[in-house]
Amino acid sequence: MAEQGSEFFTITASLPGRRGRCGVIRTPHGDIHTPAFIAVGTQATVKAVLPETMKALGAQAVLANAYHLYLQPGAEVVEQAGGLSAFMNWPGPTFTDSGGFQVLSLGAGFRKVLAMDTERVQADDVIAAGKERLAVVDDDGVTFRSHLDGSSHRFTPELSMRIQHQLGADIIFAFDELTTLVNTRGYQERSVRRTHDWAVRCLAEHQRLSRPGRSTQALFGVVQGAQYEDLRRAAARGLRSLDFDGFGIGGALEKQNLATIIGWVTSELPEEKPRHLLGISEPDDLFSAVAAGADTFDCVSPSRVARNAAVYSSTGRFNITGSRYRRDFTPIDPECDCYTCAHYTRAYLHHLHKSKEILAATLTTIHNLRFVIRLVDQIRESIYQGRFDNLREHVLGRYYSTRAE
Repeated sequence: MAEQGSEFFTITASLPGRRGRCGVIRTPHGDIHTPAFIAVGTQATVKAVLPETMKALGAQAVLANAYHLYLQPGAEVVEQAGGLSAFMNWPGPTFTDSGGFQVLSLGAGFRKVLAMDTERVQADDVIAAGKERLAVVDDDGVTFRSHLDGSSHRFTPELSMRIQHQLGADIIFAFDELTTLVNTRGYQERSVRRTHDWAVRCLAEHQRLSRPGRSTQALFGVVQGAQYEDLRRAAARGLRSLDFDGFGIGGALEKQNLATIIGWVTSELPEEKPRHLLGISEPDDLFSAVAAGADTFDCVSPSRVARNAAVYSSTGRFNITGSRYRRDFTPIDPECDCYTCAHYTRAYLHHLHKSKEILAATLTTIHNLRFVIRLVDQIRESIYQGRFDNLREHVLGRYYSTRAE
């Protein structure tokens, strides 16, 4: 197909019969070829891995977190360092999320992984044991206590914008309210209205801070609405009417309905603007999200599970500390081209994790990130080559039918 779009985002190929597409997002620090997996470097670092290594893994961009960097070391420190890219020695594009997820999830005592299945989840599954609610939401913003030292803070849409402008990421997100799938319908309705109002305020503050010559940051609005079609569509239509550069699809999504929910949203959003899906990395979810029209996605899971000895392979995810790997002198995945698989065996990684060596986290994180980045690269190429469905059948057929343990 002919290229279409703007100077910021150009669509270069489409997935016939579906909303999936390939494109290029252009930022001051380089281009992002979509679909793309955006590695999470919460505190201006992808845990256990050097920025130089991330480049070698094929990462196109890194996402950091406004909440965490506001608390430590402070947005003004990052600004004085020359912005996020300079501060963390990452030469490529950067994203920052608004801090809304962390303000409300950490401040409310939510568990780190929000529910994606309403059939088997209760409120106790969402609120971590022994945690009190440390965040209070009102129409103006959120008052919360730091998870680091208990100090009191307040985030408003305007403050989130000021922090993200100081951090200097290429792509930033409007401040939104996090809800979970166990919140009531009535609360979800109020939250969608509040998030829209905050989006309007974020856009106004962003435009005020982006005077000519001062900022080239792109601002994405965030679509909430949980598992409700009418709320998701209404939220998307409301944001579509505003002058955002792109859109985030936020909130905990029901895994079994992920593609459907994304489809509701992408069918309402303008085709010529990019869409970022927050928080997915499992192979089936990646294929579903791309087909439904998501352009970029981020998730902490590949690096988090790596630190807990879980590794991806072409035949499924497994835990390297299993006894069967103690004398297994093969790579994690013989089909993987990462540094870890080229130089280290399952037996050695088993030893490192059992011995609780720091190197264990580095080597397994390198592998997991490369696995996901490479898979998304293959998905992108499959759209260009007209073989998306063949790749999907091949990858998922092996990954889910033949478990490595």
